[in-house]
Amino acid sequence: NFSLSVVASLIILHLSGATKKGTEKQTTPEGQKPVQCGTWTKYAEGGIFTSPNYPNKYPPDRECVYIIEAAPRQCIELHFDEKYSIEPSWECKFDHIEVRDGPFGFSPIIGRFCGQQNPPMIKSSGRFLWIKFFADGELESIGFSARYNFTPDPDFKDLGALKPLPVCEFEMGGPEGIVESVQIVKEGKASETEAVDCKWFIRAPPRSKIYLRFLDYEMQNSNECKRNFVAVYDGSSSVEDLKAKFCSTVANDVMLRTGLGVIRMWADEGSRSSRFQMLFTSFQEPPCEANTFFCHSNMCINNTLVCNGLQNCVYPWDENHCKEKRKANLLDQLTNTSGTIIGVTSCIVIILIVVSVIVQIKQPRKKFVQRKTDFDQTVFQEVFEPPHYELCTLRGTGPTADLADVADDFENYHKLRRSSSKCIHDHHCGSQVSSIKGSRSNLSTRDASVLTEIQPQPVKPLIQPMNRRNILVMKHSYSQDAADACEIDEIEEVPTTSHRLSRHDKAVQR
Repeated sequence: NFSLSVVASLIILHLSGATKKGTEKQTTPEGQKPVQCGTWTKYAEGGIFTSPNYPNKYPPDRECVYIIEAAPRQCIELHFDEKYSIEPSWECKFDHIEVRDGPFGFSPIIGRFCGQQNPPMIKSSGRFLWIKFFADGELESIGFSARYNFTPDPDFKDLGALKPLPVCEFEMGGPEGIVESVQIVKEGKASETEAVDCKWFIRAPPRSKIYLRFLDYEMQNSNECKRNFVAVYDGSSSVEDLKAKFCSTVANDVMLRTGLGVIRMWADEGSRSSRFQMLFTSFQEPPCEANTFFCHSNMCINNTLVCNGLQNCVYPWDENHCKEKRKANLLDQLTNTSGTIIGVTSCIVIILIVVSVIVQIKQPRKKFVQRKTDFDQTVFQEVFEPPHYELCTLRGTGPTADLADVADDFENYHKLRRSSSKCIHDHHCGSQVSSIKGSRSNLSTRDASVLTEIQPQPVKPLIQPMNRRNILVMKHSYSQDAADACEIDEIEEVPTTSHRLSRHDKAVQR
């Protein structure tokens, strides 16, 4: 009896412990792996999984998640056995099975099932199915049993079967490092035309975790996860440990909770131009040790990563105060060959500037002499007094003139001047005789009549126009003979000052 009671107590403790583990799954820390519930069998051709204790009743307060992954260019078919029973409820809010088309709990939902009628056949659109079984604390039932198999993806039926993929794995570790897609070709894992399914295993030092930050990322066929993607696993390469998957135009940083990270890149033959570059940093959680740097984001990184030109923290605290250090490094570099080249170049430039300044100083300067104008109107008026003499132009057709003709012209000018002297005196003195004989009105009348008679015919020069040049002559405005002797271009009345009138009065008195 004693032995039977001991065995019974052990069984009860075991069942209570199992139930406690199942209930603790919802409150376990993120860094711990969930406890597997139900049977889980995986094969290349398919497999089976069931609810806990199937075909007996499943225990209360359970949540089991199953993720099925197919090979590239394959889909998944899911079938439920007829022996199926889950607590029924409105919209299956209590016990239920939830199926999503993808590897995550936020992937597109296919359906939520409960009751006595088993679900229909379910087929994925890609390589993953996410299945969750949930049971509350009341009204348990026998649960379910499901089997799955893989079928060719109809989106790739024209391309045929996928060729065998090359083995492509990398091992990395340390305080930091760079994972990049170019390693595939550099290390000879695959050619540039082969489809690849490569994995990078990153192992952090003991008691450390891993922070991943993308430096470069581009998918050739963006938003086509069947053709190319970059996935991050936390703890192992199993699909259950899938942390993030990127196949669109943007990739975010990832903080892992374990010391083992796996980076996976899938690219088919038409997506080999897809690329990525990722920086991994090993860190510890505070309190920080003496040889570490606190990142102000619950990270303690190695001191060697501070001011190394790369942002190892979530926020760039490790690179913010590095200006002084970088300036010192620049001065150290200038003392070497680069400093010599800069010094020689500066000396050459200074010498050229000094030479150019000396040449500008020694160069003779041009003297500029201000030229006087050839004609001064005031001097011209003082020589020929009084100023109310008019100009008469003797025009010729030729470009040159004879000296004898010029002398005759000047002699005629002097005759005109002497003949008009008495008229000038009478004009200035206001003589009635001069007013009658040679007034401006009479002159204007005579000139107008003469011009009227001469206008229809071309004007003939006084002297034969044999290669003569134009001569400027001073002539009295009121001489009838002068008016007849030359062509008057313009007659202008010149006002006479009181000073000049007094001078003429004195000349008459003498």
